[in-house]
Amino acid sequence: MRCVIARFPFELTKSGVLEAMKGVVPEPVSGPFVTIGRRNYPAKQVGAVVTRQDRRDFGVDEVLRAMTRLGFTCGTRPAASAPAVTDEVRRASDRLGAPPAA
Repeated sequence: MRCVIARFPFELTKSGVLEAMKGVVPEPVSGPFVTIGRRNYPAKQVGAVVTRQDRRDFGVDEVLRAMTRLGFTCGTRPAASAPAVTDEVRRASDRLGAPPAA
């Protein structure tokens, strides 16, 4: 399949992407990702490995569009956020006493 990433044309195939990603250790995922095999890779990592371009040269949308057209599963994992305060934590805080209001 012919696709354009960072204004450069590439002839990508599913088997070619699988071969390029073989042996590549996935980085931690905190945003857009591509599932290749049984592993989730950040979209920028996949784009850098497959195109051999710097990650700053292309956008995530370009990689996700190309990988989706090749038949890979793509998605977005929300960034890790602070854990929600539970009722137990709030009760323990109340027992210890709240700091004086300023």
